[in-house]
Parts: sequence; structure tokens; C-alpha cells
Amino acid sequence: MYTKTTKKISITVNPYYLEDQSEPDDQHYVWAYQVTINNQGEERVQLKNRYWKIIDSNGEKQEVRGEGVVGEQPILNPGEKYEYTSGTPLATPSGFMEGHYEMETKNGFIFEASIPLFSLDSPFTSSKLN
Repeated sequence: MYTKTTKKISITVNPYYLEDQSEPDDQHYVWAYQVTINNQGEERVQLKNRYWKIIDSNGEKQEVRGEGVVGEQPILNPGEKYEYTSGTPLATPSGFMEGHYEMETKNGFIFEASIPLFSLDSPFTSSKLN
């Protein structure tokens, strides 16, 4: 698991490889990732937008921007958590993801809560060092 905290918003990501949805012979590898957003602050916040940077092991980069997550723009009161699961395909057996959520307080203050950099590793990933 990977965790990062920004302005008392803690984001934890747990990625896992989906063997049943992957087709290594066709260079199609799929991961799911479970995200937990924990409001450890004293203000209510709402997740408004998301930004992801996805990089495969060839260095190919994709950027994803959009409203909310999984069709929602959750509101988290102090002490509340929000969890969701999503996924991503890659053309290589490994890669990395990172990004941020645009959060807004009830007073209209907008800030970016960083999503930690995390690795996407499949059983087909070589863990050999040079």
C-alpha cells in the first residue's frame, strides 16, 4: 500500500494485478487499485476533480482528467473516509501511476491532495537489477 497526506487529507492506494482480465500474449495487462481518502482535518471537503499520470515501462505517458471519481464527487466530513476501486490497462507488464484530487472546502478554498506514486507490477515483471 502507498499513502500520502496533503493538508490533512490522507490518500492510500492498494494496486493489484487482474490476471483474469489481462492478455499478456496481446500486450494487454490490467490492474485495479483501491483508493481510500481519509479526511483527518477539521473541515468538510468535497472531491471535485481528478488527475492521473500513468506511465508504462516503455515510458509512454497517459494523462487522465475528469470530474470526481467513479461518477461521484464525494463530500467528506472531518473523520470520514471514502473508498472506491477503479482500474487501468497498460500495454506493458509494469508501470507507475500518480496524480492528485482537486478538493474544495465548504468555504470555497480549493487545493490539490496528492495521490502517492505507486507501481503496477504483474507476474510478468522482471525484478532483476542491472
